[in-house]
Amino acid sequence: MAKVRKRGNSWQIDYFDPNGKRVRQSFKKRKEAEAELGKRVSLIAEGRYLDVKKDYRTTLGELLDKYTENYQHQASFRENKQYFINRSRAYFGEDTRLSNIRYMDLETYRNYLKQKPTWWGGLRSNAAVNREISCLHHIFTKAVEWEMIERSPFDRGNPLWLKENNTRFRYLDQDEINRLLEACDRQYTKDVIVTVLHTGMRRQEVLGLKWDQIRGGFIYLSKTKTDEARQIPIDQDLGELFKRIRQRNHLKSEYVFCDKEGKPFRSIRTSFTRVLRKAYIEDFKFHDLRHTFASHFIMRGGKLKTLKKILGHKTLQMTMRYAHLSNEFAKEEIECMNGLTGSECHKGGTFLEPSLQVANISSK
Repeated sequence: MAKVRKRGNSWQIDYFDPNGKRVRQSFKKRKEAEAELGKRVSLIAEGRYLDVKKDYRTTLGELLDKYTENYQHQASFRENKQYFINRSRAYFGEDTRLSNIRYMDLETYRNYLKQKPTWWGGLRSNAAVNREISCLHHIFTKAVEWEMIERSPFDRGNPLWLKENNTRFRYLDQDEINRLLEACDRQYTKDVIVTVLHTGMRRQEVLGLKWDQIRGGFIYLSKTKTDEARQIPIDQDLGELFKRIRQRNHLKSEYVFCDKEGKPFRSIRTSFTRVLRKAYIEDFKFHDLRHTFASHFIMRGGKLKTLKKILGHKTLQMTMRYAHLSNEFAKEEIECMNGLTGSECHKGGTFLEPSLQVANISSK
C-alpha cells in the first residue's frame, strides 16, 4: 500500500511498482512527497509507470541486440563474445527488464559459470570466467552510455573478477610436436600450427596474415595486441611452407590462410581441439603454441633480447619466464672455457701448490 511517512527531517514515499519492487524515496517537504506519490500511483493505474525510468522499459534482449550491432565486427566477437552473449541471454531471459537485474544476480551468474562444465567436461578456469564477466560488464557500461539504464548493476558492489593463476607455463616437447602435426586432418590447420611454431605469432595475427606483409625474409605486423609494429624473421622451413601455400592457392586471395572462396579463417578452434584429442595432448591451448616457439627458441640457443623483439613484449621481464630453459644450452657452451687456465697451473699432469710454483720460478 502506497504511503507517505516522516523520516527524521524529511518525508518518505513508500510503494511497490508494477514489478513488485519496493520503492522508497525521500523529499524535504510533505507536499512534494504527496504530489510525487500521487503522480506515480496514477501512472501505475493508467499502465504508464514504465515511462518513468528507462531501466523499466528496456529489456536485456534489446541491449544485447544493440551491443551485437555495434561490436559484431570486432575480431574477438566471433571467437568469444557471441558465445558470452548467447549464454547470458539464455540465463537471464531476453525479456527481462534491465531494472530487474541486480548485483546479486550478477554474482550468482559468475558462480554459475564457475561451476558449469565446459563442453569437454572440465571446469572453467578463473581466467575464462573473468573474460565472460568482463564482457557482461562492458555491455552494461555501454547501456549507461547509451542511456538505456541510469546505473550499471556492477557498480553496486565489489568487483566480481576471480583471482587468476598467472603462473601457467605449458609448451610442447619434440615428441608432442610430432604427434600434433601428424594428427592434423586438414592442411590449413597444420599450416597455421607450423607458422605459429616458427614465429610465435598470436592467433589473430596469423589468421589475418596477408601476402603483402611477407617480404624480404620478414613478416611485418602492424596490427598487434600492444599496438606496436614488429618484424619477424622467416627461417628456411617457414619460407618453404609459404611457397607451397602460394602454389596451392594460386594467389586467389590476399590472405595467406583462406577458405575455398578466398576468405580468411575466422577461427580454427573446432579443428584445433579435434587435433589435440587425436594426438592425446591434454591441458593445452592455442596460445601455448606461442610458448612452445619461445621455449624451443631459447633451448636452441636463441637470445632473450632477440626473443623479446620477435614476441613483441614491452619489457624484458615478460620474456624472462623462458630464461631457465637456457640452462642446458649454457652447460654445453661453458665447455668453450676449457684450457683457459690449464697451461700454467699444471706440470706433467700434476697440480702444483702456489708456493712450489713460486720456488720453481725463482730457481729459473
